[in-house]
Amino acid sequence: MLSSAHHADVVIVGAGVSGLSAAHHLIGAGVTVTVLESAEEPGGRMATDSVDGFRLDRIGQLLSTSYPELDRSPALAELRLRTFAPGVLLQGEGRRGGLVTGGRGRAVPGARGTARALRARSLDQARLSSALARLAALPVERLLARPEATAAAVLPRAFGGALRPLLAALLCDPELGTSRRCADLALRAFALGRLAVPEGGAAALPELLAAGLPPGTVHTGVRVRSVSTSAVVTEEHGTFGCRSVLLATGARAAAALLPGLRVPGFHPVTVFHHTAPEAPGTGPALLLDADRRGPVAHTAVMSAVDPSRAPRGRTLVTSTVLGAPPAEQEVRAHLAALYGVSTGDWETLAVHHTPEAVPAMPPPHDLRRPVRVLAGLYVCGDHRDTNTVQGALYSARRASRAVLRDFGVPAAEVPVPLPAAA
Repeated sequence: MLSSAHHADVVIVGAGVSGLSAAHHLIGAGVTVTVLESAEEPGGRMATDSVDGFRLDRIGQLLSTSYPELDRSPALAELRLRTFAPGVLLQGEGRRGGLVTGGRGRAVPGARGTARALRARSLDQARLSSALARLAALPVERLLARPEATAAAVLPRAFGGALRPLLAALLCDPELGTSRRCADLALRAFALGRLAVPEGGAAALPELLAAGLPPGTVHTGVRVRSVSTSAVVTEEHGTFGCRSVLLATGARAAAALLPGLRVPGFHPVTVFHHTAPEAPGTGPALLLDADRRGPVAHTAVMSAVDPSRAPRGRTLVTSTVLGAPPAEQEVRAHLAALYGVSTGDWETLAVHHTPEAVPAMPPPHDLRRPVRVLAGLYVCGDHRDTNTVQGALYSARRASRAVLRDFGVPAAEVPVPLPAAA
């Protein structure tokens, strides 16, 4: 039972990726922490459902193997990433062609097309690969100093047909109204690494973070009513005294507890999960529609990328729509065109719609939005830096450092391992 007499140095509100990561940074520096979560399970939007042996992500954001924050928490040392085929597979004008990374991958072979068209696409891929390699070589601070504009406004005309669907998938923004600085960072990560998903589902990442904390750190089913610099008042579990409070909730929940915080717009995401009698022949590639002829932004045979997400011998196809849920028959028709197979006998396993899946980041966007509201009150999350898993983890590290500075505690670059959880 929780007690109103419970005290900790820091109370973290929210047990998503940011809150759990911040708890690791703080406890690793010798600070006592209590994490309060209103849901029955930690993890936030990185949730995975189990249906008939299938592991189905609710949002399924794409990760990159180049994310440095994944290596900065000892708790994520056991995280296994399942990578897609190098680059992505573009479907357009009746042909499939590859898009390569900036020197770290190779093209995915085209499925059809004349010799002249294949040579032209190879030349375009070489030029694009070179452009991405130059972007990858730029220091991050150079990217952040570029003049602000929307990603759509600065999209290179020569590569628009390839980069537009890729950026839409990376940013969850079909219209590319996102700040070009966020877009540059996303493309840089793409060029430096491989697109990937956590083995076993998106929930594997927060599950590892939660399991690595000392027993009794995270309390679920606790609804917070109000916060101050020295206390958190809950609906049913009394008041938690502390020296500082760190809000690690979503943007809207944070603004409800701290009036005056900006609430951004959001990009809605709908994820369709199907099982098919036979796997389409794309292997572990991420398939994008270059012509935007239907609602599906990107799709993959997820059981080929991560076999642990489907029962042995079964096929899982996961498709993402950037927007409201379209009609099922519209999705099936688009998937049939993308994969070049009939989808009439595919079975729908689940449809997940999240209206506020990803915070919007139009220009001008401050990628270092303050995490310190005032001494004793801090905020972090994917709405503070960039709207990716990398951004959520980085924001947690910035916020925990701000707390430690105010406590007069030195912060290590890499947290020390915590005591093993029971």
